[in-house]
Amino acid sequence: MSNKPNSHLRICIIGNQAFSLLNFRGPLISDMVEKGHEVFALAPDYDEYTRASVHALGAEPLDYSLSRTGMNPLRDAADMLHLTFLFRRLKPDLTFAYAIKPIIYGTLAASLSRVPRRYGLISGLGYVFTPPMGREPFRRKLLRGAVKVLYSAALSSASRAFFQNKDDIEEFLSHDLVSAEKVVLLDGTGVDLDYWTPAPPVRDPVTFLLAARLLREKGIVEYAEAARLIRKKYPETRFVLLGNLDTNPGALSRAEIEAWASEGVFEWPGHVRDVRAWLARSSVYVLPSYREGVPRSTQEAMAMARPVITTDAPGCRETVVDGENGFLVPMRDAEALAAAMERFILNPSLIETMGKASRIIAEERFDVKKINRVILKEMGL
Repeated sequence: MSNKPNSHLRICIIGNQAFSLLNFRGPLISDMVEKGHEVFALAPDYDEYTRASVHALGAEPLDYSLSRTGMNPLRDAADMLHLTFLFRRLKPDLTFAYAIKPIIYGTLAASLSRVPRRYGLISGLGYVFTPPMGREPFRRKLLRGAVKVLYSAALSSASRAFFQNKDDIEEFLSHDLVSAEKVVLLDGTGVDLDYWTPAPPVRDPVTFLLAARLLREKGIVEYAEAARLIRKKYPETRFVLLGNLDTNPGALSRAEIEAWASEGVFEWPGHVRDVRAWLARSSVYVLPSYREGVPRSTQEAMAMARPVITTDAPGCRETVVDGENGFLVPMRDAEALAAAMERFILNPSLIETMGKASRIIAEERFDVKKINRVILKEMGL
């Protein structure tokens, strides 16, 4: 163990995107810096904006090599080796990794370079653990098997493994991927309730918003199909999709997204840096995902007093009390999704009442300051 006092430690936070470091871990980085720790924020894709933003938090942005969605074992092994050399040079007292590849290769590299304390945050299980429609390709089964082996190896050397829902914990424990004594359950990532503040309800026109990476498992196809059904009956209803194209194996193509947008099914502004303005112009937030940790986008919408329609799926169901702050619908069911949407169109007063309930739940469960206190305590900070 490190001989340094806990009042001043060198910490490496390992992410898979610079934007996600800021968006999802920015408050945690700030809390660490405020406590006097030296924080290095590792990401593979810094640009001028994200680098300056990390500096503004008081941390040091560091580039490292990572293929975020590639499946080349030689490339991944080389990246892990480079991380090992980086940790030996930096001599951190602890590492904190999130997302699948940073957790696996970052934690293994930290172990190889003898970093005393190593932590991982499993904020959802992603593509390889999401059941596909129909018969599962052999390659995907093989990939899931390999990921399980790597997760087990990485988490065996971790000091703690943070999870965001009980379903993910059960999945990992049932396959012996992590020891029960290392598991810590969090109420999601959390949001800054002073930043994500309630906005007045929007009733005219009733506007549905989905913000996500453009992956099939986020329920984008079902959202488009439900929007088409609703617009046939209520053509004045507005639908918005926010998000960038992705390199994930489950990603939708530009042609598919643009075809829906050209048809008028939904508006697609692409990726936006500040979602608050779009949430303020929306009536209801929709996330028909097949599986999540606890979705941050839903927490943001709830903090801004927006009702939520989401699936009765792991992680998603943690955000909605059915009939109180929104509705839960079955996965992969566009008709059920459209029926839930129609309830807000036929009874627009639900937009305000359920929106207020969302804000109350956000204050009770999703305050980032409360969640970060748990993380820092578990890490001995």
